[in-house]
Amino acid sequence: MTARAVVVTLLLGSAILAQIKSPGSLPIDPFSFLIAVTYGLTVLYSLLLKKIEQYPWIVDVQLACDALIVSAIVYTTGGIVSYFSTLYTLPIIAGSTIRSRRGGIMVGALSAAMYIGLVLAQYAVVSPTPIVTGLDLLPPWRIALLSVGLNVFGFLAVATLSGYLAEGLRRADAQLQQASNQIADLQAFSQHVIDSLASGLATTDLNGRIITFNRAAEAITGVPAASAVGQPVAHVLQWPESLNAFFDRQAEERTLPRIEFELTRTDGRRIELGLSTAILRTPRVPSMGSGQVPSADPGQPHSAGSGQGETGFVFTFRDVTDARKEEREARMQQRLAAVGEMAAGIAHEIRNPLASMSGSIQILRHELPLTGDQAQLMDIVIRESDRLNDTIRSFLAYARPQRHAASPVDVRGTVTDTAALLQNSSERLPSHDVVVDVPRDPVVCLADEAQIRQVIWNLASNALRAMPDGGVLRMTVSADDEATDNAHLTIAVRDEGVGIAAGDLDGILQPFRGGFAGGTGLGLSIVHRIVSDYGGELQVNSLPGQGTTVSVRLPLVRFQLPAPSFPRELAGETQIAGT
Repeated sequence: MTARAVVVTLLLGSAILAQIKSPGSLPIDPFSFLIAVTYGLTVLYSLLLKKIEQYPWIVDVQLACDALIVSAIVYTTGGIVSYFSTLYTLPIIAGSTIRSRRGGIMVGALSAAMYIGLVLAQYAVVSPTPIVTGLDLLPPWRIALLSVGLNVFGFLAVATLSGYLAEGLRRADAQLQQASNQIADLQAFSQHVIDSLASGLATTDLNGRIITFNRAAEAITGVPAASAVGQPVAHVLQWPESLNAFFDRQAEERTLPRIEFELTRTDGRRIELGLSTAILRTPRVPSMGSGQVPSADPGQPHSAGSGQGETGFVFTFRDVTDARKEEREARMQQRLAAVGEMAAGIAHEIRNPLASMSGSIQILRHELPLTGDQAQLMDIVIRESDRLNDTIRSFLAYARPQRHAASPVDVRGTVTDTAALLQNSSERLPSHDVVVDVPRDPVVCLADEAQIRQVIWNLASNALRAMPDGGVLRMTVSADDEATDNAHLTIAVRDEGVGIAAGDLDGILQPFRGGFAGGTGLGLSIVHRIVSDYGGELQVNSLPGQGTTVSVRLPLVRFQLPAPSFPRELAGETQIAGT
């Protein structure tokens, strides 16, 4: 539409200019009328653009009208002697562009037929007088036939050539579109691969400024990619200043071993980061007419054919906080296992003579006449011997837990019974309330009931000791909703006590790290040992001054097993002890 409007405007301008310079050289009235008709049809075609997909024959009508208007212009301006016969090539080219080669040939044949027809009409119907003022008589038939032949040949040649070029352009456009789609798909796939990596990935230029930052990097550092791109990688990853000299070294010296350091996330949480570095190399493309290739580092030319150029760095990193914690725990368990085996043997050897000494002191206490001070001293020896014996017994229970045959245990009854026994516990104060919340359906695990009872008792005793001023001890039982083979039950014991500082959470499971007076420091260690033996896990969440929640997760039994009966009236939340 735009090309048609431009051509028509140029024709009108040329006609006006010719009329000014040579009045009467063109029939300006019919010519202007045809130009106006073309303008009107252009507007009409523009309005019909939205209908072309629904009615494709509109395009054929437009091309035929264009050829007809060109024929009218040629006839008006002299026919066989008109200078505007070349205008036929415009609808021919348009037909080839829109309708491919077949459309161009059809418009070319129509144009040739119209041109031949108007020439025949000019010679056969119209008197041999000049059509345009100022022209001589029409040329002889031989000259006219030659002119018509050349024009028809030109029309068909333009149709064939433009059709061929249009087909080639269309094929090239299709290939380009296909290549563009493949490149876009490849880029999208590469981006999906990068974003799917579990490790953080960052690429930088030679100066250490970040170019790309994947999703895992965002999740690990807490820094959005939009904020990280363009920033120095040392600032975003917060690595030690001693590593900044890495970017000042020569290429052959830029090798950095895997390092680990602390990073503070945007939310304030500190994590341990494991970082690996590699040099980013890309192929160099030789420049035209030059013996050198573009260098990745300005001022450092490289010869052509030297392979790949150093263009930046690749940094991969992971959050290794949990892994390092597990390694520390594993090393601690190994040390404790070695020491525990030796200590268990020593404790067993101490226990036998200790029992003998305690029994002997008790006999002497009753048979010998003692003064008040002597009797008090013997009572101290007996009491401390019993306390030492209890400590050794707890230690042996931790170091060498007894193996019992596992049987179905409905932990609801175990929790409820333990809560009832707390009423007579020396740790429970009148200001303590004990609340039990268990579901109506059985919650069964395969374990030794005595050991599960010991786990719940140790946790509940610690919870009561953590509330010296009173409070609510809440024990809950729940099971996973998913009906899978990996389902778990959870026994949670929560208090409203003093809580545990964040720096002390890692060490509370170690033996002899008790925080209460009069305790052996082995309660949580024994709990952790029993739970680990049954393939469970122990989780401790605490805030100083707000209380502590200890959760025991054990494998849940879904299939039907005979389990102890449980009173349904105790299901739900029940206050077992307290005011």
